[in-house]
Amino acid sequence: MNKEKNEFFETQVLGHPSGLFVLFFTEMWERFSFYGMRALLVLFLVSSLGIGGWDWPRENALALYGTYLALLYLTPIIGGTLADKYLGNRKAIIIGALIMTLGHASMAIESNPIFLYLGLLLLVIGTGFFKPNMSSFISILYKDFPEKKDGAYTIFYMGVNAGAFLGIMLCGYLGEILGWSWGFGLAGIFMLLGLLQFTLAQGIFGDAGNKPNVTNKKIEADDHTEIEDKLNPFTLIDKILIAIVAVFGLTWVINDPLSKIVDFNILSVGDFDFSGQTIIVVLILFLVLIATRIARYSTITRDKMIAVVVIAFFIIFFWASFEQAGGSMSIFAKDYTNRILSGNAAFIFNIVDVIITVVPIALITWVLYLLFKQTFKKYLISNLILGFSFVLIWAIVGWKIYNNFNTYSYEVTYNTYKISKTTEDKPQVITAETKAPENAIITSKTAVIRSSNEFLTNDKLSIIDIDKKGVKFKYLSEDQAANVNTSINATIVRKKENEIEIPATWFLILNSLFIIAFAPLFSKWWESKYNPAPAYKYAIGLFLLGIGFAFLAFGATGIPQGATTASVSILWLVLAYLFHTLGELCVSPVGLSYVSKLVPARMIAFMFGVWYLALAIGNKASGKMGAMIDIITAKYDIATFFLIFTFVPLIIGVIAILLNPVLKKLMHGVK
Repeated sequence: MNKEKNEFFETQVLGHPSGLFVLFFTEMWERFSFYGMRALLVLFLVSSLGIGGWDWPRENALALYGTYLALLYLTPIIGGTLADKYLGNRKAIIIGALIMTLGHASMAIESNPIFLYLGLLLLVIGTGFFKPNMSSFISILYKDFPEKKDGAYTIFYMGVNAGAFLGIMLCGYLGEILGWSWGFGLAGIFMLLGLLQFTLAQGIFGDAGNKPNVTNKKIEADDHTEIEDKLNPFTLIDKILIAIVAVFGLTWVINDPLSKIVDFNILSVGDFDFSGQTIIVVLILFLVLIATRIARYSTITRDKMIAVVVIAFFIIFFWASFEQAGGSMSIFAKDYTNRILSGNAAFIFNIVDVIITVVPIALITWVLYLLFKQTFKKYLISNLILGFSFVLIWAIVGWKIYNNFNTYSYEVTYNTYKISKTTEDKPQVITAETKAPENAIITSKTAVIRSSNEFLTNDKLSIIDIDKKGVKFKYLSEDQAANVNTSINATIVRKKENEIEIPATWFLILNSLFIIAFAPLFSKWWESKYNPAPAYKYAIGLFLLGIGFAFLAFGATGIPQGATTASVSILWLVLAYLFHTLGELCVSPVGLSYVSKLVPARMIAFMFGVWYLALAIGNKASGKMGAMIDIITAKYDIATFFLIFTFVPLIIGVIAILLNPVLKKLMHGVK
């Protein structure tokens, strides 16, 4: 084994073995696919039929979004267990990547609901195999080199953020500009390329990760000390409680979108809905299970496990608010934010967008070049596939830059009619399929469209009212117009000053950019003498999260009650993402490392399950809370909706500070 390890460390890239960068690019393409699809999902579901969306109510879209995210954090418990006992890390990674590739391919056929639901299901299953085993594989590879492990994970997580950045930018851009299936399809293409380059470079890992991990009575914690554990088997009652919680918990999670989308409620009897009672009972039984398991341990061990439960409690509230990014915040970007820039502002944005696009990709391409120098001949096909993927990335980026600098704005006229002259009689648009009555009063209206096509004055074309409220219009090609029964005949009046429309998905890349920019500063902070206690880190993270939502609430103060569209400054979204990312950097270091440090060997798997369950609850809560956007906006306004996400994290942050002495005592000196 030592010989294999030495061979693994023979070829170096940036001071680490070449094999680490095979994992780097595999993880990068998987995150590219995941975040690219995530950026599009809710926007696709709520967008109008005329531009290829499904025109769902926001509540339904966010219910499905929350359930999808929740399941993503539950299946890794199963996938990790199967890899440890039967498959080994490498086989589990390949199986997961293959299933996810099929999932993305299915979602590319977005016009058929069956394929979209099948795609989401396959992505959930595939992630269960892939997600836990990539991190575990690095741990196995660096088992004999613990001093290099922190640096390896740092490089690995740079791949995570690089993939998220590229996936959101490119899948989001293609999805919004060319069509949703282009964005979903691109996610699948790079998932496939990641699978192929990993599979064809297997020899670089020697025998590591091929066989299932051997379960011992001793495990190595993050502080490299061995923790002994007395035998404490799961009783029959424990197993029954686990089965009940798992079955009814999953039923509730799946039933939420099911009852809204297809009006089929599994948890109803007659006219009575038991959904609320079901989840309350499930949570109570789960708390009973945790309490009875923990109570069987010695005092010190019991205290440490209680500390993990307290930290997990905080994490629920953090992710319930943070994951609004792909839900209600994406809706805010789409419907309430002024994303149209013209003149100098449009030119400056395009220049900035080019810089933040090209520079990161150039740096990653340089890393690819260093990897090629070490492994190109030995793993030729794998490297050719990896090289092709970057050729494709640069081609799409080149087209994106060209398109942004060659998008034109036009003023067009179209006709509406009224039956009478009264103000109550609202003008009706004359579409390609409807004609005005003989006694109608015809009125010409103007609108602005943006297109990469060049038109001349008096050219005839078809447009569509995207928001159905005369707010935004979009040019339709002949093929698109033929498939839409609400297209409007229009005539070009004049070419306007160049304008651009920032894609709603563009704002999601800010999280990755801010992580790359600020992570080194936070790393220095954690290594300094001013490193806060875990409870304080959570409190700071929650406070920063609340401040981010406060900016959104303030920016939305001028939006009237019940409004479904508006045009506020992009500044508020940028500030929100900045503070949310700073909050994430405070919370991220605390999590799983404390589980491994505090929990005894026999309970590691169970408590990791508890941890992932807390993440699942937080992500499902994000969908449930986000789904309230229409109700709260109609009853109050959208500023009130974001104020809820301002005050809840602030309150939980204060609780975290108050609990710090208790938490410190429970941890018994664990740092």
